[in-house]
Amino acid sequence: MEMEHQQIAAKIYLIRGIKVMLDRDLAEMYAVKPIRLREQVKRNLERFPGHFMFQLTEEEVAAMVSQNAIPSRQHLGGTLPYVFSEHGVLMLANVLKSQQAIAMSIKIIEVFVKFREMLITQKDLLLKFEQLEKLLIQHDDDIQAIFQTLKQLIWQKNEPREPVGFKLKG
Repeated sequence: MEMEHQQIAAKIYLIRGIKVMLDRDLAEMYAVKPIRLREQVKRNLERFPGHFMFQLTEEEVAAMVSQNAIPSRQHLGGTLPYVFSEHGVLMLANVLKSQQAIAMSIKIIEVFVKFREMLITQKDLLLKFEQLEKLLIQHDDDIQAIFQTLKQLIWQKNEPREPVGFKLKG
């Protein structure tokens, strides 16, 4: 089963500020049963520190269902799922050791890298917009000062002024 990058990206969620993938989705991509995937993880727990993998809480699962990130709790197989970060996905492929897992993990890592590249591009754009905003504010202040001066000139009293030039005495 060949998956496109968009299909993989649709299975990446932002939880606890980390981009992660559900164990069930990874099992499907790696062509193993979810229970077998979790067994391999439990046998190799030392390879999965907290920033590689963690189990979702009831509240996190409820939030995912309410936001339609997942269709229902039944979609998760009745247990609180484990989620894997980019590093966890790579480690998982090493633990499963199948050609399908290795090939799929490469595609998944490519998607994570593209996400990072997009984030950098967005940050660059945001910086440019902030610079433009500062420039516009500065120009706006300058324009306001010009208008204030023009208003003062327009509303000045036209009092008779002394003629300019040489004056002869006497």
